[in-house]
Amino acid sequence: MSQIIHVAAAVIRNQQGKILIAKRPDDKYQGGKWEFPGGKREAGESIEAALKRELYEELDIELIKTEPLIKIQHDYPEYSVLLDVWQVHDFSGKAYGKEGQEINWIELAELQDYQFPEANLPILTAIQLPDICLITPEPRYEANFLASLETALKQGIRLVQFRAKELSNADYMDLARQSIRLVHQYGGKIILNSPPLWIKDADGMHLSSEILQHTPYRPSIGKGKIVTAACHTQAELDKAAYIQVDAVFISPVKPTTSHPKAEAISWQGFQKLADNINVPAYALGGLDKNDLKTAKLHYAQGIAAISSIWEAVS
Repeated sequence: MSQIIHVAAAVIRNQQGKILIAKRPDDKYQGGKWEFPGGKREAGESIEAALKRELYEELDIELIKTEPLIKIQHDYPEYSVLLDVWQVHDFSGKAYGKEGQEINWIELAELQDYQFPEANLPILTAIQLPDICLITPEPRYEANFLASLETALKQGIRLVQFRAKELSNADYMDLARQSIRLVHQYGGKIILNSPPLWIKDADGMHLSSEILQHTPYRPSIGKGKIVTAACHTQAELDKAAYIQVDAVFISPVKPTTSHPKAEAISWQGFQKLADNINVPAYALGGLDKNDLKTAKLHYAQGIAAISSIWEAVS
């Protein structure tokens, strides 16, 4: 078994929302590529302590506000790396390449213009996804569906999973297209939870756990589109990883009225599963916006919810 190197890495944002990246020296492995600052965790160090030390040594800044983002284990031919990635929302000092490295503050949209080591790629996905996802309720029971959806968008929702299992195909396509246009008006993303129906203007496709089991490969829905999957077990996470989804929804974290017989996995159970897949993981099941901080402490991308968000805007 190859050596595993535990690395603390940081996604650092300034007050303008720009993200800091650093260029690897040409004489190092993966030299010339860009990465997120950080370094090896020393024996006995906590990840937060390692991150604080590394960012001071590399950038001459002191951490003020930070939180976990994602864990990624990646196997290179020479070794394996475990990236423990945290988001830095506030810091003191003026960042510069203290060790002579080139750094750059870039807009989120500019990330695609830079080449990163393969192990960093899930980080790029994570920092481009919102921390709250609204899953829509069954539209046939919602007389003011589009009005409620727009209210949610006005309140800041920027990721929507359109779920409509009981509509006819024609009604599904009509309402989905209207929802796509509405979400895009607010600069959000919308993924469709009802394959095999697909609309090219949507931003992605969500696979239920049942459909995931019978999906042999990643759906071909176009470059830049998002594929997500619902997962409840390690076996389902393994399948999601095999078909290379971009994110997963792990549930149920807490007991839910919609699935009263489903056993809640708890936050500890969520993190155990989330640690075993190298993609962003949303926590789902009995949650609301008040659970967001706890979710992030357990390495969730954020929370996903139906009733707690929808009822607040209906």
